[in-house]
Amino acid sequence: MSTNHQEGQVIEPETFGNQKATPLPHNLEVEQALLGAILANNDALNRVSFLEPHNFYDPLHQRIYETLRTLIERGQLAIPATLKTYMDADEGLQVVGGAQYLARLSAAATSAAHAEDYGRTIQDLKLRRELILIGEEAAARASQPDTDDSAMDQVASTEMALFSLAENGESDQGFKPFSASITEAVENVEAALKRDGHLTGVSTGLIKLDQLLGGMHKSDLIILAGRPSMGKTALATNIAFNAARKHLQAKRTGEDIDQAGGAVVGFFSLEMSADQLAARMLSEQAEIPSEKLRRGMLTNEQFQHLAHAAQEIEDIPLFIDDTPALTISALLSRARRLKRQHGLSMVVVDYLQLARASGNERVDNRVQEISEITRGLKAMAKSLDVPVIALSQLSRAVEQREDKRPMLSDLRESGSIEQDADVVMFVYRDEYYHERREPEMGTPEHAKWQERGEQVRGVAEVIVGKQRHGPTGTARLHFTREFTKFGNLADDEHLPEGL
Repeated sequence: MSTNHQEGQVIEPETFGNQKATPLPHNLEVEQALLGAILANNDALNRVSFLEPHNFYDPLHQRIYETLRTLIERGQLAIPATLKTYMDADEGLQVVGGAQYLARLSAAATSAAHAEDYGRTIQDLKLRRELILIGEEAAARASQPDTDDSAMDQVASTEMALFSLAENGESDQGFKPFSASITEAVENVEAALKRDGHLTGVSTGLIKLDQLLGGMHKSDLIILAGRPSMGKTALATNIAFNAARKHLQAKRTGEDIDQAGGAVVGFFSLEMSADQLAARMLSEQAEIPSEKLRRGMLTNEQFQHLAHAAQEIEDIPLFIDDTPALTISALLSRARRLKRQHGLSMVVVDYLQLARASGNERVDNRVQEISEITRGLKAMAKSLDVPVIALSQLSRAVEQREDKRPMLSDLRESGSIEQDADVVMFVYRDEYYHERREPEMGTPEHAKWQERGEQVRGVAEVIVGKQRHGPTGTARLHFTREFTKFGNLADDEHLPEGL
């Protein structure tokens, strides 16, 4: 079969420096063999449903494949005679012989059984071409320094392109049949039925919160917001630790990891250092006040208890990145790397206002930048297929109200955050505000204040203000301030009204 046609056959990359360009990897004979197999037996198209027109190297072959696919999907017979009707005016086809070229493709076809092998070869060569182009683009970009495009930004974007190519083959995975989607939905329901607590996602380790959320679901962006001193970082670390510990326990006992509700956690700590975060978790688990850990004010017994707690938790799959001011592209790149190396299944970002928009994006104001950051975090959740918990600050408007329980409108730059999030939760502790409203000693008001203080001590609320997949509401938790630890509340029936 002749391959000496002109249009689209010689596609070469741009030269870099003074070196002569090498033709990109391709195999025209395999492309011809696949097209011929489809012309000879239209059912062969079903074997290469993963293939897109742009996977072909030759532009003419791209157009032939696209026309073939369109005809077959419309229920029409795709043979050289019918194909000629739609491609008669194609200049590229005329150059190589017009209808005779289509007839030669069909006549030289081998068995349709080989169609998938041909398709895989074509796809593999396409990936090789993409890999070369990513490398050339990185080289060209690095050789032309730009003050707005740092070397680390270039590394992050190149790494992101490579991991996207490695994970998906293509960044665009196309449409998914409804039958596949419905099967996946039923499998999720079946998994929830089998689990204790009937969760469909990663467990927070907190019963009331799990009941309200049904677990943290894949591809969801979960915003956890609160005013300073409410404990949002503490809650995030508690949830991250609980999920990672469940994953380790399931692995050790041979339990199905998905059924256990655990996760391999990537924690981006943009504010606290990794050792500070680890010390906080150690304080929670050893139940030794973090103040004593910082000052080294421990008895021998406490130190032994601390060492034992450290040994118990050192193997949990929780990975901390404390690099400050990361861009969204760098966050995604590092998360992708962690997923490939360790099977990442949950991400925590503390906190989103400390992240930066990607270096190659022009941002006119802070609201636009936050909008890009939240869109990037949502895209991360979808592309990695994991829940992403992002902590967020609240505006000072909370402090001006009598009832200081947060609302959606209290989110800083709230429009984009509220829009992009699947779940928005607020941490609220009435105890914090109650302590700052102490009346004069010896007055009737002080007695009432003390009584109320006993009722609110150690009680925290997680207010779910938005949830795409379920109800809003409030989960009441226990909070131990000395260890910054959230836990399940022992008795909900004796709480004061309003809590």
